[in-house]
Amino acid sequence: MKSYKRLFSRALAAAPGRLHFAAHSHHLWPDASYDGHMEAWDDAARLADRKWERIFGEVIPQAQRNIASELRLPDPSTISFAPNTHELLVRIFSARAENRPLDVLTSDGEFHSFRRQSGRWAEDGRVRLRIVACEPFATFTERYLAELERAKPDIAFLSHVMFKSGLRFDGARELASRAAAYGMWAVLDLYHSFMAMPCDFAAVADRVFLLGGGYKYAMSGEGAAYMHAPPSFALRPQNTGWFADFGAIEARQGEIGYGRDGSRFMGATFDATGVYRFNAVRAMLEREALNTELITNRMATLRTTLCAAITSGEAGVLGEAELLRPNAAGPHARFISLRHPSATQWKARLFEHDIITDARDDVLRIGLGLYHDEADIEKLCAGVKEALG
Repeated sequence: MKSYKRLFSRALAAAPGRLHFAAHSHHLWPDASYDGHMEAWDDAARLADRKWERIFGEVIPQAQRNIASELRLPDPSTISFAPNTHELLVRIFSARAENRPLDVLTSDGEFHSFRRQSGRWAEDGRVRLRIVACEPFATFTERYLAELERAKPDIAFLSHVMFKSGLRFDGARELASRAAAYGMWAVLDLYHSFMAMPCDFAAVADRVFLLGGGYKYAMSGEGAAYMHAPPSFALRPQNTGWFADFGAIEARQGEIGYGRDGSRFMGATFDATGVYRFNAVRAMLEREALNTELITNRMATLRTTLCAAITSGEAGVLGEAELLRPNAAGPHARFISLRHPSATQWKARLFEHDIITDARDDVLRIGLGLYHDEADIEKLCAGVKEALG
């Protein structure tokens, strides 16, 4: 297997003894992201206030094209950016103000950002949550769609791939078929599928909101969250900033205007450095003739090797855990989930030995990245045996 460690020389050299297997959380940054970061600084120094002309005229359009190409979206201009996806989901809900609680259909596998925010809204009576259990995994998509059909919600919000278990939702087309600008809105969180597996949302782009960002598999770090907004949906979000009408900031006074494209969901002044890094990483992948499909195939091989090592006992006590297999067939999540009562203790002890993993409740997650190879799997197994006994 070809090694791509050279693309991550800065991050690997910064902590040479570390075994970083949290590529599903904080993916190590490739060297190209450093170049993108420095480009942002240089633009700020060289252009000063006029840097925004380049950001909105070149940097953001390039990032929009990169995302649209990755997701097979027909129009890059439907994409907006924010420092994090939380800002964007709040803006979606702000565009759906009603004189009654919003009926929201979701799952019990959502990331803390949505789980916390929606729970707080429910406390205040702003939303009424209907939650579909992820387990049993084999029937989740069917059960979610059945609940959608039984009582169509105002907003259907769920992850394409669940952050804890890796469960994949396979009903995007059926979900989209029930969405309408003046009916149900459908929102998919793509953070654990964007650049982690091939995605084609061309057929649903006119009816589904898509959220994602650069922090995980896009290898770009924080600050590069994005959203695709269907053209006729949510035209005037209440939560809005001056960038939502950036092109007309000097043309109209007193009128609250909005961009006609995805810019209507933009906020206010933000640090665009993450978007620079994202573009630099995408350019690196193009130079290396790499795409998500090729990377996914590589990760599938490493995943098979790792799972076999765990189940055969090569990774010591990890073999005592339940290896979750939420999807019968691929593509699979870029991490494996091991369920065991000691998951959080294992994670802490591994951390003490400079083996970086992640734990959520009773699930230990081990993530794979482009900087891994077979030798790293062997080192992980040996390190786990030493750390956990």
